[in-house]
Amino acid sequence: MIRAAILFLLLLVACVGGVSAQGGTAAMKVEPADGFSYPYYLYVPPAMRERSAGSRTLSLLVMPNNSGKLDDDLAVHEADVKRRIQQAEKAFEKLGVAILMPVFPRPKTYWKIYTHALDRDAMLTDRKEYKRFDLQLLAMIENARKALRDQGIKVDEKVLMYGFSAAGMFVDRFAFLHPKSVKAAAVGAPGGWPIAPASSYDGKPLRYPLGVSDLKAVAGRKLDLKALRKVPFFVFMGEKDDNDSLVFTDGYEPEDKELVFPLFGATPIARWEKSKELYKQSGLSAEFKLYPDTPHKVTMAMIEDIQAFFAKHLN
Repeated sequence: MIRAAILFLLLLVACVGGVSAQGGTAAMKVEPADGFSYPYYLYVPPAMRERSAGSRTLSLLVMPNNSGKLDDDLAVHEADVKRRIQQAEKAFEKLGVAILMPVFPRPKTYWKIYTHALDRDAMLTDRKEYKRFDLQLLAMIENARKALRDQGIKVDEKVLMYGFSAAGMFVDRFAFLHPKSVKAAAVGAPGGWPIAPASSYDGKPLRYPLGVSDLKAVAGRKLDLKALRKVPFFVFMGEKDDNDSLVFTDGYEPEDKELVFPLFGATPIARWEKSKELYKQSGLSAEFKLYPDTPHKVTMAMIEDIQAFFAKHLN
């Protein structure tokens, strides 16, 4: 496809944000195209553009954006993506993966639509500009994969995914929605509650994003548990992390809190073991890890474990 080839050539020659610390071209901006209404940034390691790399298969690491800000100006979220993807280049340099990060908005005017977390409102909203970012991300992935393949770079059909906080919620939920597209998922501090692979608990239904009881109504398809069991998860959090999305009404509804607190606990740490148990009971391949004396932040120990986790599942 001529458009895809042109886009990739632009990635190689049009530098946004300067040159990376490793001497290669920094991540490049790809403008909206069929299937997605917002740009994304793509970083391709210099080594993967060498002729000797032709026999190898490139893996794509997808990191949903999370600016942590409510703002109707897309430029605010794009500036955050530029900063974060440069950090990601350095953090995951040893893996030799390409990195894709979307520039999704998080609206201030319609603040209950927590797009960066792929919450219930983001799945069900009638506002086209904020609807189904999971499907838009799939289109971005295919767009990047096609452009890379057109340039002779082999690309894995499944992607690695990593996110922390709201982005961790996005990754966790995306993997449940599209398990056949995910090779491995690193889910960091997902708002105090990773989505449960269950329709109910103690006789009470767990609707999306607490669980999957109404997944077909929300996403148009039931949970593909067989495919999900093939996705390795690394779910992690600090032992002193008290960041809990359930107490806020942008990511959840009051009735969600009223259900979760008595069933699973009033804090993220209190719910940890029950979440772990639910993943195990459903036959998912999931490692849960808590980091001592660590609040709501990403540490070097976490990054090293994520690197090891992805390296294990690259091939």
